[in-house]
Amino acid sequence: MPSETPLDNATDMTPWQGRTDPEPHSERWHQKVQPLTESGTPGCALLGFACDAGVVRNQGRVGAAEGPAALRQALAPLAWHRRGPAYDAGDVRCKGDAMEDAQQALADRLTPLLDAGHRPIVLGGGHEIAYASWSGLAQHLAGRGETAPRVGIINFDAHFDLRDPAHVRSSGTPFSQIADDSQQRGWPFRYACLGVSRAANTRALFNRATELGVLVREDRDFDARYLDAIQRDLERFIARCDHLYLTIDLDVLPAAEAPGVSAPAARGVSIALIEPLIERIRDSGKLRLADLAELNPGHDVDGRTARAAARLVHLLTLND
Repeated sequence: MPSETPLDNATDMTPWQGRTDPEPHSERWHQKVQPLTESGTPGCALLGFACDAGVVRNQGRVGAAEGPAALRQALAPLAWHRRGPAYDAGDVRCKGDAMEDAQQALADRLTPLLDAGHRPIVLGGGHEIAYASWSGLAQHLAGRGETAPRVGIINFDAHFDLRDPAHVRSSGTPFSQIADDSQQRGWPFRYACLGVSRAANTRALFNRATELGVLVREDRDFDARYLDAIQRDLERFIARCDHLYLTIDLDVLPAAEAPGVSAPAARGVSIALIEPLIERIRDSGKLRLADLAELNPGHDVDGRTARAAARLVHLLTLND
């Protein structure tokens, strides 16, 4: 399939609609989000990645390209508790199979946002978003002259996404690509994958994770009784990092909480168990950007997945 221009510079503000209350201090997201401008005060910058190409290559359920619009619509009516501003930076749109072009376009949009002091939250799109987000952060850090930054990648996901990119690059290969890129740059590779399903990952992938020194916690490890231990593991991981990149594949949630994903989880990890860990990452002072992947509105039920994703965005931005 021929490559087409992946970048759409227009910012569509029509999803930002919702209820307006007359009482003071009753604002909602749709009343506060502004289109991004070059002169804007640093704040939260939402950037969409409307891409399905990686999911198609990975033989998943198509529809994640519609995720950014659905997530904005679900976020729009939520109560506003932020102190700083929030911006809509528009979408990077992949047409056809031009995944690599779209990934580079997203990286090139992220780098100036990071340079300007914004904290981007990228709305996906398939999990090929991860390599694009990493690339944007790497460009930013290299541009600042950091020669070997310790970037911690924290992935809430049912899958490692460590498949070999030599065969085909897809939504299943981003962290292998990041490991390769880190090696070429001479940077340490620090990766934590939380919520992994043993049933959904081959022995080869577990072996690859061991070889790369990945911090692994399986979905069956997530229980209220063991949450303190997982939190301690996460805190030790964070302490060894200078910067954090958080990526959330919504298929980490149980199918009952997130049916609208490319690969629904038979077990998954409840949002109630994930939220305290995300709060720790948010409050670390090291989080530089985050993304949410695999929202597939065409398979959602009653907007459950979109609302779960919107709640996570809301949580990530509460203390800014």
